[in-house]
Amino acid sequence: MMLSIAFIASFLSACILTPVTMKWARMMRLTTDSRKHPAHTHTGIVPRAGGLPIYAAIILVTLFTLPLHKGIVSVLIGGFILIVTGLLDDRYDLSPYLRFGLNFIAAGVAIAGGLGIPYISNPFGSPISLIEPQIVFQLFGSVHTIWLIADIAAIIWLMALMNLVNWSKGVDGQLPGYVSIAALVLAVTAGRFSGHDIPATDTQLFALIVAGAFAGFLPWNFYPQRIMPGYGGGSLAGYLLGILSILSFGKVGALAIILAVPILDGIYTIMRRVLHHQNPFRGDDQHLHHLLLLRAGWGRRRIAVFYMCTTALLGCCMLFLEGVVMKVVFATLVYLTIAIWIYKLSKSKHG
Repeated sequence: MMLSIAFIASFLSACILTPVTMKWARMMRLTTDSRKHPAHTHTGIVPRAGGLPIYAAIILVTLFTLPLHKGIVSVLIGGFILIVTGLLDDRYDLSPYLRFGLNFIAAGVAIAGGLGIPYISNPFGSPISLIEPQIVFQLFGSVHTIWLIADIAAIIWLMALMNLVNWSKGVDGQLPGYVSIAALVLAVTAGRFSGHDIPATDTQLFALIVAGAFAGFLPWNFYPQRIMPGYGGGSLAGYLLGILSILSFGKVGALAIILAVPILDGIYTIMRRVLHHQNPFRGDDQHLHHLLLLRAGWGRRRIAVFYMCTTALLGCCMLFLEGVVMKVVFATLVYLTIAIWIYKLSKSKHG
């Protein structure tokens, strides 16, 4: 019962807070006419700052439904850093290097709350432990432990998702649609495992809160969008999905398959920019959603639904596939298929 209440409360909170944010964003000039970006596909003046009502809904419902574990508090603080970064970027178009540094701080805050990746699955045998070496030290009279490799792996994972997921938000309804579905899948997996110092039921509850917040934002962002997620909404989405995959205890690989489309799109984008001697941090109009829109002739609704359907399909496959080997084989086939498709689409002619 509490799980349903959390999802509905988060959904309604985001629904109610989003139009309020739209008015505030226009007053503060957090709109698309205040900055130009080559990746924009919209027309007209659209408010940004969409990450603010999503985060506000999450923190509001979390405070009323979850005990404030150290891990949850650190996650919320990290999210706050991302939202502030996003709002500043919406107004002043921050340097990508500054955004990257602030993302690193946000990830570091979450990891400081004890959210490292303790092990990774191994298709050839027992899971590979990442808990050694450990650095033990005293601070303010308390003993603290840093799992060096586990914490570094978690920071890399969060940083990667914050950027890769953020890049797949250029079309109306694209980001909140697939992110809410991915969070729902992680809510199911969280009920099967318990990890870190946060009980599995609390992780499941938090996943549903995240899913509800992004789902509540979707009606306002779906075509024709009346507000955009902005940098804060995109980076927050990747950050929270990464956190949930870590809290679900060993579901990092599962999320990598669930988000195969945005992850491969991001990897291909980085490779393309590097091979063409371009700055990998600078945006362009060659992401998968741009190719589908400009070269394949898809409409915005169709692209958003495509991202939602592929995420749901891959999520269901991960829930029902048994054994690490089967999942690795499935992941290989999925990644190869999508990679070939993106490559061929990128080489096709315009129009």
